[in-house]
Amino acid sequence: MYHLILCTCPDQKTADTIGRQLVTDKLAACVNILPGLASIYEWQGKIETAQEHLLLIKSHSERFAAIEAVIKKTHPYQLPEIIAVAIESGSSDYLKWIDSCLRSS
Repeated sequence: MYHLILCTCPDQKTADTIGRQLVTDKLAACVNILPGLASIYEWQGKIETAQEHLLLIKSHSERFAAIEAVIKKTHPYQLPEIIAVAIESGSSDYLKWIDSCLRSS
């Protein structure tokens, strides 16, 4: 099964670092970085706002734990957003491409 994993980052540098490591380590086939995200959330009893970058991470579901570990180790937030959404269907050619990227060398 395939996953789309979402993770917000505080800045471009953090997003680049995490994205590059996930692809280099063959944990993700592709990581899109969407800058300019405005987030409004409650943290420690206060309403907060932040400008963030959203990572869209494409991978296999069995790699989620390893992806989560990389994010937690690298991410500066005390509690980073790490949410996996199952990809129920997609272009068969694109899904085959994900498979080919995640094969061990």
